[in-house]
Amino acid sequence: MIESAYFSDLNNSSKEKIEVGEVCIANISPLERQKRLRFGIRQFIFALLISGVLIGLHLNPLWRLPLLLLFWAAAVGFFQAYDKT
Repeated sequence: MIESAYFSDLNNSSKEKIEVGEVCIANISPLERQKRLRFGIRQFIFALLISGVLIGLHLNPLWRLPLLLLFWAAAVGFFQAYDKT
């Protein structure tokens, strides 16, 4: 037995288009964004310096593992400043 299949019209028959967009309202003031950006940059430079010292002293690579937290904090500050959250 063969059954028929009916499909809806894929071309929207109504010519009316509805635009849906996102609106971004900043959560923080420009001064607070600058503070977070400065924090992120300072934290990144600090983590790079510590990393350079640890590499220069030829210490066990496991000692560099806690630097992940410093780089993570720098990234959070940087992205909060640019995402305005």
